[in-house]
Amino acid sequence: MKISIKDKIGPRCIIKEDGQKIYDEIHSPLKQGETITLDFNGVTQFASPFFNLAIGQLLKDLSEDDLRQLLQIENLTETGRLVVERVIENAVKYHGNKDHRKIVEDILEQQAKESD
Repeated sequence: MKISIKDKIGPRCIIKEDGQKIYDEIHSPLKQGETITLDFNGVTQFASPFFNLAIGQLLKDLSEDDLRQLLQIENLTETGRLVVERVIENAVKYHGNKDHRKIVEDILEQQAKESD
């Protein structure tokens, strides 16, 4: 399956809600072993909140090796690729290490309290 991100989301992939839309579309096929290609042709802006939801949360159910084998990314700038790599690295740590996950959740909870 090949998905044109620009056709689905537009030229800006920034917000987590758009990332969730992509996740919802690719999660089940990836779990079933289907290869997915995300085509970023025409996408001019992107940010980690989008990739955290679109790709990072896939690592709850897929190994890093499976993700890298089944998910192909095309036409993403070098900067975009660096963002994706950082998201994957962070998600592997988060989902693979319950101590790391607890630390992150504690920090986020503390930040939420301070912003109230």
